[in-house]
Amino acid sequence: MDWNTLLNRERLGKTSHSAEELGRSPFHKDHDRIIFSGAFRRLGRKTQVHPVSSNDHIHTRLTHSLEVSCVGRSLAMRVAQMIRPDLPQWCEPSDLGMIVQSACLAHDIGNPPFGHSGEDAIRHWFQHAARNGWLDSMSEAQRADFLNFEGNAQGFRVLTQLEYHQFDGGMRLTYATLGAFSKYPWSSKHASAQGYKKHKFGSYQSELPLLEHIAQKLGIPKLDDEHWARHPLVYLVEAADDICYGLIDLEDGIEMDLLGYAEVEALLLDLVGDDLPETYRLLGPNDSRRRKLAILRGKAIEHLTNAAAQAFVDQLPALMAGTLQGDLVEHMNGPAKTCVISAKALAREKIFQDKRKTLHEIGAYTTLEILLNAFCGAALELHTQGTLSFKNKRIFDLLGQAAPQPHWSLYTSFMRIIDFIGGMTDSYATEMAREMTGRSSPV
Repeated sequence: MDWNTLLNRERLGKTSHSAEELGRSPFHKDHDRIIFSGAFRRLGRKTQVHPVSSNDHIHTRLTHSLEVSCVGRSLAMRVAQMIRPDLPQWCEPSDLGMIVQSACLAHDIGNPPFGHSGEDAIRHWFQHAARNGWLDSMSEAQRADFLNFEGNAQGFRVLTQLEYHQFDGGMRLTYATLGAFSKYPWSSKHASAQGYKKHKFGSYQSELPLLEHIAQKLGIPKLDDEHWARHPLVYLVEAADDICYGLIDLEDGIEMDLLGYAEVEALLLDLVGDDLPETYRLLGPNDSRRRKLAILRGKAIEHLTNAAAQAFVDQLPALMAGTLQGDLVEHMNGPAKTCVISAKALAREKIFQDKRKTLHEIGAYTTLEILLNAFCGAALELHTQGTLSFKNKRIFDLLGQAAPQPHWSLYTSFMRIIDFIGGMTDSYATEMAREMTGRSSPV
């Protein structure tokens, strides 16, 4: 792979070049298109780790995505300065920063309501549907899309199909940004065989031709059937995400009284050592733990960003060959790698077991089961009988223009229903499921 091709500024679904705007590059336009999209805005009411809370300091998917985008931008600009001679003459560090920032903004845009438990609830429902014969009319590859439902593949569909120019390029982002977004450039066929992050894949069968087209435009080699190498900038997006949720989970854990400030402080101090900001040294016993943690977290992110940038440069030959194994964290220096791994382990041990979170996750299964039973049941009736009962006509009315048509395949119909349900916020999904069961909203 080479940077001239990897940083392709052409747009998906657009045959002519956009006129250059003063002070606004094609990658700035990508950033703005994502920011102003409805799918991005709805992340404000979607679970990150903890249920959307009355505590305003707890992260949602939206605040998490914004923070990841900031770290990603800094990380990419640092890398660009370090490899400046390798980049095209036209490419400034800010260009690389904006590509990665845009991809980071969008990295969770396909997540369904209720976070990862929502993903699993959808997979769980389709496994039952398959046992009941509901997916029998589909090919094995199409069935695998539903049985392995994945927010990253849904995000790719949102960007390339659903937002703005529906089924005609979607957001029409640049190929460079779409390449940096595609963390798992393979189909569900490889979801279990990869051994790299179980269940992960980046494209449904419906978007596979688009993924292949994007890979060709970027000069990304094909490694296997329906499987391409990763764009080098993917590793920066992934590292920014790891850095943020590694540290931010702990910050939320303190807010939820699941972790003590001292144990989080100790972990971060092990990373930064004597490189403490003067403002931190001047803090007194009356200063709030939020203020203390904010200063210490900022310095920790600086150390982790520097370590990730150096790891990227050290591994550049393997990155450009598409052969690097694992993620960038695995190749970071000892203290930085230990910090991220320890933060994740602490979160698994003390945060993810929280009873409030557990109840929320169990509720996700019930809510999504109600919605999928209703909408997919109506689509199945249309597919098998060619007509709809009065109840199912009313259910289709809720879908509006996205309602399945009689001439569609069942795969297409189910995909459109997943688009609808997957785009819901936690509160909207809960409210609709409650209404469908005939229960009134709580006063």
